[in-house]
Amino acid sequence: MATTMITGASAGIGMELARLFAARGDDLILVARRADRLETLAAELGPRARVIVADLADPATPERLFAQTGAIDILVNNAGFGAAGRVAEISVGRQLEIVQVNITALTALTCLYLPGMIERKKGRILNVASTAAFQPGPGLNVYCATKAYVLSFSEGLYAETRGTGVTVTCLCPGATSTEFAEVANFRNAIIFRNAMSAAEVARQGYAATLAGKRLVITGLENKARAVGVRFVPRGLVVDLARRLLLG
Repeated sequence: MATTMITGASAGIGMELARLFAARGDDLILVARRADRLETLAAELGPRARVIVADLADPATPERLFAQTGAIDILVNNAGFGAAGRVAEISVGRQLEIVQVNITALTALTCLYLPGMIERKKGRILNVASTAAFQPGPGLNVYCATKAYVLSFSEGLYAETRGTGVTVTCLCPGATSTEFAEVANFRNAIIFRNAMSAAEVARQGYAATLAGKRLVITGLENKARAVGVRFVPRGLVVDLARRLLLG
């Protein structure tokens, strides 16, 4: 069976994805910062789950992970976070950490593991973006910009790897019941009032990955919004986003 590595596996979508891949018998490599949560999850999933405690905000982490794990069959780049507030109000360090985790680490891990997958003519990559990728996000600006990168990067890779035996899938959930809103200090935002469960988001992402789909947007309403912004004047999209996120 496959070896699957999941970053950000200690909670939310990553944890639910781990449960799904474990249920089909994969060997799992669970990566996150919080050792206690990873150990609890590994105990639940059984002896085929391996824990690696690592912080993707550290630029050296992707190379270390690659050295520790060797070849894998499925890479799930799930780790990511955001910070609510205007750019001028958030520290430079915090914003660069978002870029490091959401973009740089994801890119590095993909670049490290992808050549081996292509050589073996077998592999799957799941990159977790967001519906935030489809429009700017005043009040959550850096996060939205990083997810736009993840979407573009993933779709480009999907095209590059066609016919190689490797598939690249981008998962774009809308508001989801995870720790994201708490970490981002975004708990009271309107968009989280009807959030989808992390288990359902993971189920859709898991199914799309195994099917080799390019893109999955969770929920009909989210799909409509993602498509709809293409037909709305950009200035209006920015203004609506400002009202929704900044109030």
